[in-house]
Amino acid sequence: MKKSTKNIASTVRELIAPTAESLGLILWDVEYVKEGTEWYLRVTIDTEEGVTIEDCEKMHRAIDPLLDEADPIENSYHLEVCSPGLERELKTDFHFAACVGEPVEVRLFAPMDGSKSFCGILAPIEDDCIRIEDEDGIRAFPRAAVARVQTLFDFDGVED
Repeated sequence: MKKSTKNIASTVRELIAPTAESLGLILWDVEYVKEGTEWYLRVTIDTEEGVTIEDCEKMHRAIDPLLDEADPIENSYHLEVCSPGLERELKTDFHFAACVGEPVEVRLFAPMDGSKSFCGILAPIEDDCIRIEDEDGIRAFPRAAVARVQTLFDFDGVED
């Protein structure tokens, strides 16, 4: 029986989470996706100080033999270890909790109050609603209505 891409990502996450922790890294996300004709196992890591290329290399070297031995993926794939970046997509409860107080953009599947996109400061999730605070107060969006939530980085505030 063939595993779904979500099941593969979940299996890989369980397999490599202890390694990430032992390296002092936060396992932000694991995705198994097809792009064009190629399959990618994308492991996203983070740290409190940000991710370096050395962190990515260290994680890649540590998990490559684990994946070869456990062999959770039937077909060939490319292993990528990367940083979530400055503007990162929030998908899980862990992501939302980690980014409370950060500026975010919430994109909806269908318009609400005439718009499909809202920006504000992320508030804790309540009653299965993504909540932000903006100039109009607290706005709550049912998770089922939310297409994507992404942190926003103020590039204008960065000095050269």
